[in-house]
Amino acid sequence: MSDIINTTGKRKSAIARAVIRKGSGNVRINSIPLNIYSPEMARLKIMEPLVLAGERAATVDIDVNVQGGGVMGQAEASRTAIAKALVQFFGDEELAKMFKQYDRALLISDPRRKLPKKPLGRGARKKRQKSYR
Repeated sequence: MSDIINTTGKRKSAIARAVIRKGSGNVRINSIPLNIYSPEMARLKIMEPLVLAGERAATVDIDVNVQGGGVMGQAEASRTAIAKALVQFFGDEELAKMFKQYDRALLISDPRRKLPKKPLGRGARKKRQKSYR
């Protein structure tokens, strides 16, 4: 168990950096306490690793800085960073196994990215219609 641990989490273009230290269970996302973070779906997503860790999560303070992407991308990047931080801080293999069993994306960042736009189309797949008459 170290004093302070820094971890990162990524999802699409969102990047979250988490700092974990001994404390009283305070979790802040971009300086906003987690219990008033909105929207609610994002808050529940971020809380998943904390709920799974149980009592241990109440003994640490976690500060997360997250940039880029959308609301849910930021939430998923934050939860990955928090889960990695908890596993590293407590050095617990059982916790890591539990996280992986629940959702692999808790410990491993999702490598999927947006497909690039192609010529003659409005997006990656959509094309301008052809008329033969």
